[in-house]
Formats: sequence, C-alpha cells, structure tokens
Amino acid sequence: GYVNARLEKETPIFNKQRIDFAPPEKINSLVVSSNQLCMSLGKDTLLRIDLGKPDEPNQVELGRKDEAKVYKMFLDHTGSHLLIALNTSECLYLNRSVQKVRALSRWKGHLIESVGWNKFLGSETNTGPILVGTAQGQIYEAEISVSEGSLFSTNPDQYFRQVYTLEEESGPAPVCCLEIERGIEGKFFIIATTRKRLFQFVGKVPEGTEQQGFSSIFAMHADHLPSFREFPANLGFSEIAFYTPKLRSNPRSFAWMMGNGVLYGTLDYSRPDSILSDEQVWVYPSDIDITVNKPISIVLTQFHFLLLLPDRVKAVCTLNGQVVFQDLFLEKFGLLTRMIKDPTVQQIWIHTEKVVFRYHVQRESRDVWKMYMNMNKFDLAKEYCKDRPECLDIVLAKEAEHCFQNKRYLDSAKCYALTQNYFEEIALKFIEAKQEEALMEFLIKKLSNLKPSEKTQTTLLTTWLTELYLNWLGILEGDPSQRNLYLDTREKFRTFLSSPKNKECLFNNRASIYELLASHGDTEHMVYFAVIMQDYERVVAHHCQHDEYDEALNVLSRHRDEKLFYKFSPVLIQHIPKKVVDAWISMGSRLDARNLIPALVNYSQSASTQQINEAIRYMEFCVYQLEETQQAIHNYLLSLYALCRRDSLLSYLEQAGTNPNRIHYDLKYALRLCAEHGHHHACVHIYKVMELYEEAVDLALQVDVDLAKSCADLPEDDEELRKKLWLKIARHVVQEEKDVKKAMACLSSCALLKMEDVLPFFPDFVTIDHFKEAICNSLEDYNKHIEELKREMEEATQSAKRIREDIQEMRNKYGSVEPQEKCAACDFPLLNRPFYLFLCGHMFHYDCLLQAVFPNLPAYKQVKLEDLQKKLAATSQPSKSHHRPKDTDTVSLGKGQQSREQIKADIDDIVAAECVYCGELMIRSIDKPFIDPQKYEEEMQSWL
Repeated sequence: GYVNARLEKETPIFNKQRIDFAPPEKINSLVVSSNQLCMSLGKDTLLRIDLGKPDEPNQVELGRKDEAKVYKMFLDHTGSHLLIALNTSECLYLNRSVQKVRALSRWKGHLIESVGWNKFLGSETNTGPILVGTAQGQIYEAEISVSEGSLFSTNPDQYFRQVYTLEEESGPAPVCCLEIERGIEGKFFIIATTRKRLFQFVGKVPEGTEQQGFSSIFAMHADHLPSFREFPANLGFSEIAFYTPKLRSNPRSFAWMMGNGVLYGTLDYSRPDSILSDEQVWVYPSDIDITVNKPISIVLTQFHFLLLLPDRVKAVCTLNGQVVFQDLFLEKFGLLTRMIKDPTVQQIWIHTEKVVFRYHVQRESRDVWKMYMNMNKFDLAKEYCKDRPECLDIVLAKEAEHCFQNKRYLDSAKCYALTQNYFEEIALKFIEAKQEEALMEFLIKKLSNLKPSEKTQTTLLTTWLTELYLNWLGILEGDPSQRNLYLDTREKFRTFLSSPKNKECLFNNRASIYELLASHGDTEHMVYFAVIMQDYERVVAHHCQHDEYDEALNVLSRHRDEKLFYKFSPVLIQHIPKKVVDAWISMGSRLDARNLIPALVNYSQSASTQQINEAIRYMEFCVYQLEETQQAIHNYLLSLYALCRRDSLLSYLEQAGTNPNRIHYDLKYALRLCAEHGHHHACVHIYKVMELYEEAVDLALQVDVDLAKSCADLPEDDEELRKKLWLKIARHVVQEEKDVKKAMACLSSCALLKMEDVLPFFPDFVTIDHFKEAICNSLEDYNKHIEELKREMEEATQSAKRIREDIQEMRNKYGSVEPQEKCAACDFPLLNRPFYLFLCGHMFHYDCLLQAVFPNLPAYKQVKLEDLQKKLAATSQPSKSHHRPKDTDTVSLGKGQQSREQIKADIDDIVAAECVYCGELMIRSIDKPFIDPQKYEEEMQSWL
C-alpha cells in the first residue's frame, strides 16, 4: 500500500496576494495581458506597468480638459494596443511603444462596450481587422495601424464600418462581449453576447483574404438571424470567459455569465454551425440575488470558473458544479470592482477603487481525479493522477469494483491487477463468482507487474496459470461448438509458455510443469513446452514412442545436437536408414563417427546387403570427405567391404598405400578379416605392407605367378631375400606347373638367379636342350666377371705404387723460415720460442697456437690435452727444453725419451691438426661474437 503523508499544509488552489501598491487616486479601470498592466487612475491619469519590471511604472496623461471619464479599457492579446472608451462616446488609442494618447476620430459618437481582437493577424504595430461592439447594439469592423516613421503622421484608425446590429426581443441591445476564433479549413467563428442572448456567426474566409475582414461572414446573416442561445433573466449586462490551455492555441472551454446563471461547456471546432458543446447551466444559488448582490465579472480556468461578487469571490468546479472555494474580502478594502485574467500567464487580477489583488492558480488539477472517479470517468481520473500512485491506486480499485458490479469481469480483472489490494481477496472474489477467465486475466496481469526479484510469487502465479489454462482447454476441447474459443485459448496458452519474461521461471520449475501436463494427458503441449525449454531429448523420445520417426529426425536435424544424435540414432536407423545417413552427412564433422558405429553395427547385423550399403555410404563419407584418421572407422569400413564389396576392398587397400605409418586401419585385423573371407589378393597386399614378403609370395603363388613376381622384387635392399623369393617362384614353376620355359623366363626376370640355382629343381629326366641356351649365357657371364676382377686387381696394384711414391716424397719435404718472420697471432719474432709451420704458410708460437685452439676444442679433447700436458711436465729434464716441430725432433735417447716424444706427438695431433686460420676451426667460430657477452659491459666501460 501507499502512505500518504504531508509534511506541511498544502497550499490552496487559488492563492490570493495583495499587491503592495497605494494609488494616488481611485482606480477606475484595470486591464492586463501578456504581463502588461494598464490602470486608469482618477480623471486624467493612465499608469502602465510591465510586470516583468514592476519597479519601472510608466505614467501617461490623457490630456482631457472636459468632464470626460474612462468608461472601459481594452488591451489586446500582445499587450501592445490599448483602447480607452470614454463616457462621452469617444475613444482614445495608446500604443505600448509611445507616450502620447491619440483620439480615434472615426469612432466618435459610439460608446464602446466590447472589442474582439484579431489574434491571427494582429502585431505590435497593427491590430489587423478587429470587431467593436457598442452600447447601441452595432458591431463595427475597424483596423488600427501605427506607421514606422513619424509615429502618428496619419490617423491610426484605418477604417471604421458597421457590419451588423444585435437585437433582443425589445430591439437593439448592447454588445457585451465579442470573440473571434478560427477553426479548421479557414472557417471562422464569431461569438457575440448581449444581456440575454449569445450569438454565433460562422463562415469561411478564403485563404489570402483574411486582411479584408469579416464582412462576408456577417453578410451571410443579413436576411436571417444567426443561431443564438437566450435566457429570460437579465443582469443588465453579460460577460463571457474562455480558457486557452496553451499560448497561441484555440480556447477549449467557455463560461457565459448571464441573468439565470452561468452557461459553461467546451468548444468543438469540428461542428458545422455551433462550436458550443457539452453545455451545462450553473444556476445561481440562494445567496446570490441578482437584484442586490449580482455577479460582476467571471473568469475561467481549466476546471473552475470564478465569479466576482461585490464582497467575495466564488470558485465553482466545472466538473460537478460544486462551489469549491469562497474568499470574502474585508469592508475596509471597499467594494470589488472588476476581475480579469491574463491569458498568457494564467493570473487573475481583482481590484477595488484603492486596492489590487492577484490570485495565483496552483496545481488546479490536484483533486480533479477524485471528481472524475466519482463521475465514473475513470480514464480521465487516471490521467490526472498518473504521477500520484496513491491516488491512482484508489481510482483503479474503484474502477475494478465498478466493472465487477456491472459484470464486466475481464475489465475488472485488469484493473484489480494494477492495484495494491490483497491478492487473496481478489482471487477469492473471482472464484466465488465462478469467473475463471477473469481470474486468469487477473493472474496474467499480476504476473506481468511482478519484479524480477519476486521469484516466489512468480513461481506461484505461473504454476497456477498453467493449471487454469489446462482445465479451461480440457473443458473447451470436448465442446465442438466452442472450437474457435478453444483455438484462441490454446494460442494464449502457448503465448504464455513462450513469453520471454516467464522463461526463467518456467525453466526452473519445468519438472512441475511437465507433471501438470502429464496429469492432464496433454501430450501436444508437453511437446510444445519441451521445444520451448529446448528439452529436445523429451521431444524426440515422444516422437519415437509414437512411431513418428520422420518428425523425430526433423527435430534432430533442426537443432543439431550431437548427443541426441548419438542417443537416438540406433532406433531411427532401424526404420529410416537412408534419411538418418543423410542427416549424419549434413552434420559433417560435428558428429564423431566412432560414437555412431554401435548403431551401424547393430543395424548391419540384422539388415540386407542393400541396407548395409547405407552404412558403407556414411563410412565412405567420413573417410574420403571428412578425411577421418580414426582406426576404428577405417577398420569398420574394411569389415563392411570384406562382407559384401570385394572390389571396393582391394581399391581401398591400394588407395591407402604401402607406408605402414600412413595407414589408418589395423593391419593384423585387416589380414585376419580378409583371410576369413578368402580375399587372397587383399591378403597379399597386406603382407606386402607388413613387409612379410615370403608370406606374400607364398600366398600369391596360390593365386597368380605374376602377382608373386611383383612381390619378389619389393625387398630392394636385401638381395639375399629377393633371391630367395625368386627361387620360391622358380621352384613353384618347375615343380608345380612343370613349365621349363616359364622357369627360364624367371631367370631373365631376376638378375640374381643363376642357372646353377635353378638346376636342382628340375627332375633328372629333363634333357639339356630345354636350357642349353641358359647354361651358355651363364658361362659367358662367369667369364666376363673373371675379366672384370683381373682389371680391378691391376688398378689396385698401380694405386698402391703411387701411394708409396707420395709417402717417400712427403718425407723429404721442408719449409724455410726467415729470421724476421713473426707469429701470426702475437706478431712477435717467431724464432724466439718453439713454433709451428703449416703448409698454408701461417706460423704460430706453440703457446699462441695452444691459447687459440684450446677454447674451441670439444670438452673431452680439452681434458685429454690437459692430461697430456701434466704427463709431459712429469717427464721433463733438469734443463728446460722447449717444444719443437714434430719433424725436427728426430733424436731418440732411450726408452724414457721415446715416451716423452710420444706425448709430444699426441699433443701435436690435438693442437696442430690444422691451421687455426685456415681450417674448420675458423669456419665453426664464424657465429661467435668478437666480444664475450659476459665481458661486454667491462669492455664497453674500458672504451669510455
């Protein structure tokens, strides 16, 4: 519910304020428009105040020397044009931008009672065509214009011509009020009032001719009276007020104060002859006596009209005709003279002869909702309290109760759902009235208004609604006359189940919903609900149970769930194998074929060859299109080929190739399978892949000798095996086929076979004539081989001789070193220390070469070199001896010295194996940096 707490007293709608102004003379008349206030003081003074700058009043003297007094003043909607009617039947004009009052000569002789301003063509310098009403009942059309140069170089009144005369039953009557309004399609409405009558003149002014005035409209009524409203009582005058909701818009309502009371209503510009609509008469109450304290003025606001009495102000609500406000003025202020409203700022002004008051209209619509509610105009009531939830709740509750009492249960349910009334009370109310449909509507609306956090309430309403829908559908389904209602209710139920707002709740409580659907036996909606919940397993299972295999497959294909394919494929393939395989193929690589093999195996064991072809089709798709490499898939395809497709089997094996590392089927399994089914060609191929050439040849000889020959040539790197295989073939040809010519052909096919290898296979009774030629060819080959060996021996003898000569030449080779030669590494004289001389010409000191070579040696050679150096140091002589090149150390002085020389020779083999600049050592070090990375910082600092 709502707590309606007010922290301070609420201000009244009409808030009165006394203006801090003490007039030097009595106030005769006051007008206000567009925040411009004009006040007539005494006999000759006019005070103008811009209410935006109230501290800067402007005083203008009328300049009259006679006894003339201000009778009435009229100010246009812009606040620029002021007409001052004098009791001497004269009229003065004053523009806001000037200080001098100007007499309107054409107007002289007419006592002005009213002015109808032109709100459509009027500007600050020109009034446009206006209407003027006199005390004698004439209506004149006039126009006042102020020139831009010398302000009054010409008369301001452009013209002043009579257009009509208003009459009552006794003759011409004063024109109390004039109002000009424009409707749609260029239609104008002119309202004119006398003391007892309200006239309406309606006519069109052609577009572009508005400046020519309204004569044409009045001319239409020259022969007959226009439409009018008349009341018998007479105040001696009347006054009409209008309410305009926005600036520069048309008035929306009117209130006419006359002798019998106040006629008020709305204005409808679409009506052809009269714009007055929804008219009502508020009769003066007993405390208003038109002979003693008759009303003086009237103003109209959005929902009230205010009557000015001599000592008080009454505000009457136009919705119910009740007096809602009365403000009594103290006697010290004097009698109230006039009340006027500024239409632009919606302020109401009241004055006596010495005091001015202003009313501010504040939140006038605050209680309007209550009045509309009491009038059962609930839409309007809700419109005026939409920003006050506590009031809106009251209106909704009242509307709901009203609809319930009038048996409009669905409308009542919709309203109750928006209120804060107790849920249980409302639900019981509909249950007791046996209005299930209205109860459902109430629950639906209540559910839509719940917050996401109210999960318990959401669950309760959702479950209850499901139960109600199912009950209602069950009742309607059994009544053929209610077919259309059944279809409509079913559609609503499905909309309820598929609503995104209910999705989370339905999903979390789907088990309960399934139970409700099952308890009502509603399998149709169970499937529908399962689809919404994306519970496709339940949907497919339902179709399978009812032998609707095509529908089941359609669900699988539509939602493409791999797990469901694996689960239901064993059932579906038994009934619609081709469609199932098509669905598998459409799924492509999303399905793992290994998980489908059990379904295929179960299916193929009980099916015919034609049905097995479907299994083969899918396996071939996996192997050739998806390029599957799983061994189980290839093995199963192989088994299917072995079972019913011999030609495809051999083609598949040959396409798989002979490289065991690139073959995806199990070779041993394939061999056993082919052997069981007697596919010898396939077995031979598998033997070849397994490199079991002897077994391949043995089996091939049972099928085809040419096949065996192709197998015998396969072990290219093993001549002994190849020869053995060819001997098997030869033995088979000789002993089994007894074909000597074919045996001789074997000799020509394999260069490894000789005649003597084959001869043991022939029987003793075979004559030599059959292979005489072969024997001769064999002997010739032997002779050629002997000659070849002789030639090779001679070449070897010559090579040995040349090597001995080269060795002898090397022993005598030497190099010369000049005294000035320097070490290539340290650039010091070479002869100062032991050195090495290489064939390339580079010369190094022993220690320089050792320093250059050692870091680049392998770890094991570094260890060996260090070990040799230690041994050399251990065998050193008392006198220091320096190492010399190997070819200079030729003196042997005993066994110990020979050991020392051997150590030196080993060191030379490591250190001086090649020139450090010209050998492989330089090539291997090409990617090494010139500066050791660990010493880079130190080197860089040394350069700074």
